[in-house]
Amino acid sequence: MIIGPVFTRELTIVPRRDWTYIARGIYAGVMLLLISTAWLVISGTQLITDPGDFARFGTMLFQFLAPVQMVLAVFFAATIAASAVGQEKERKTLQLLLLTRMTNSELVLGKLFASLLNILMMLAISIPIFMIITLLGGISYYQIIRVLLVTLFAMTACGSLGSCVALWREKTFQAIATTIIILVLWISIWETIGMVFPAQGICQKLASSFSPWSAVLIASRPAIEISNSFNPLNIPGPIAGFLIACGTIAILINLYAIIMIRYWNPSREMRNNIIEEDTWHNENVQENAQEKIQENVQILTADKMVSSENIMSEKTVSEKTIDGSINVTINKTDDSSAVSNPKRSGGLIDILFRIVLMRFSNKARHVWDNPIVWREIMTRAYGRRIWVVQFGFFAFFVLCLQTLHTTLITNAAPSMAELSAAVVPLFLLSLVLVNTQAITSQTSEKDAGTFELLLVSDITSKEYVLGKLGGVFFNMKWIILLPVLICGYLYFHRAVDGQLLFFLIVGLITLYAFVAMVGIYIGMQYDNTKAAMATSLGIVFFLFVGVAACIWIMVAFSGSFETQLIPFSAFMIGGGIGLYTTLGARNPSTAIATAAFILPISVFYIITTMLLGAYHLVFVVLVSAFGFTTIAMLIPSIAEFDIATGRTTDS
Repeated sequence: MIIGPVFTRELTIVPRRDWTYIARGIYAGVMLLLISTAWLVISGTQLITDPGDFARFGTMLFQFLAPVQMVLAVFFAATIAASAVGQEKERKTLQLLLLTRMTNSELVLGKLFASLLNILMMLAISIPIFMIITLLGGISYYQIIRVLLVTLFAMTACGSLGSCVALWREKTFQAIATTIIILVLWISIWETIGMVFPAQGICQKLASSFSPWSAVLIASRPAIEISNSFNPLNIPGPIAGFLIACGTIAILINLYAIIMIRYWNPSREMRNNIIEEDTWHNENVQENAQEKIQENVQILTADKMVSSENIMSEKTVSEKTIDGSINVTINKTDDSSAVSNPKRSGGLIDILFRIVLMRFSNKARHVWDNPIVWREIMTRAYGRRIWVVQFGFFAFFVLCLQTLHTTLITNAAPSMAELSAAVVPLFLLSLVLVNTQAITSQTSEKDAGTFELLLVSDITSKEYVLGKLGGVFFNMKWIILLPVLICGYLYFHRAVDGQLLFFLIVGLITLYAFVAMVGIYIGMQYDNTKAAMATSLGIVFFLFVGVAACIWIMVAFSGSFETQLIPFSAFMIGGGIGLYTTLGARNPSTAIATAAFILPISVFYIITTMLLGAYHLVFVVLVSAFGFTTIAMLIPSIAEFDIATGRTTDS
């Protein structure tokens, strides 16, 4: 079997996990809840009298759900595939897989499809839900097939990208962050090409052939349903081009990973560390042996056991090393030969050499009072090439800055929606990266087996949690500073005043603290990197993307605000229950429960109030709600560290 035993094992184990069925039920329930919310909104505000109204409702609903599902599938396929491989490397089990009889293709493809198995099941669950929408009219079975094919090919390509990057990079954070940045840059570049050159037919075709977002929008639209033998599924040309391009990219990425897997692994960092340790050991052995030799020479000389002529002419001195297995022999003919080799000389040259070596070497480093933050900042805990992530984020920053500059130059008085279209993607990406860094900073300790060692040391819970937070903010300093700089750019062009600039900066800092604390808090509760990553990023997506999507439903299906509160309140209550279950599963508290139900309502209020222009109210609610939630997670993590990490129970 080309997929191999890795996929077979995952296929056997997945049905035994309770969380598998819970996640599928939650996904289907959320989709049905969105459909019910949209139906309650439109039926409560509009009079539905003929089948045409049902058809228009079904069309709008399908064109909303299809892109949302594609975004979730693509994003989680890339991150989960990267985290699955990264977890194997952190736990040092990938080397064991490389020692088995599995071929490269079985290992790469088996790990890829094993990580995508749950997402494939989610995609299968959406099929009967989409079939229910066809009963309303407005969409056909061919549209559903096209959307599912686009989503399937897109998630396979993105999952292949995440798996390949994780096999290449040695650290989980680098793999996930690099994958996310490549994915965002890829979609942004092709979408920009499609918007900048709308009149050029070739640019539109390229954008739809390489951008999953454009492809799923085209696939969800009605097409001429004329089936023939050459195109039985009525796939339009742009969609066929996307499937061909996406399939080709997935094949090439996996083929490259199959060829390079044994070259990348074990990683060069591990090989370099082994070489450095062996070199250091050999140098110590030689130095210790040389010291013993010199001591013996001095003893022999002082006791006059040999004549000075024999010492100055030719003498062989042998001494065993520390382990007693290696004999070091040094032949001395005259004084000049000893001086010519400073490594074997005990004179002034040797002393100067050692002083210079100790001065410029990094072997002697003093640990700070908080060893956790020292390790996070002063060591290469997250890989040697963290600049790759920073460079990718800087490239996306330049793209957003160019878009913002064009908007400010072409429009004398740009609206807040036009400004937000250029800066909000940058803000959201930076929040996701900070959250990813926080998750991996905690889960990497568990994967490497060092977390248990830290628990039995004299490090306090306060030092651990605050040290992790300090390390997250230091490592993500450029990811945080660049969005702040773009806020200053808005102020420089007088797009915002000083008050709005203060609101933006303080609000961003509050959100960064929130997502960082969520990552560490969730990472303490989960031993599995994939589960922690999916849970933490799911919270971030629900709060910032899910609530915004629900507001879009309200705006799209109705113009009356009062009648929307009842159905939307049901969605807010369901989201609050989900947040409380996630955040307070192991450490329930009144503060966590309050924050879980306040956050969705607060985000809803923030977005709607921002549309109305009351920015001072937005600032107050944002800082209060997210600040309170951050403190509600921080205090139990420090005061009840054992319970937060799952070491003990209330009983």
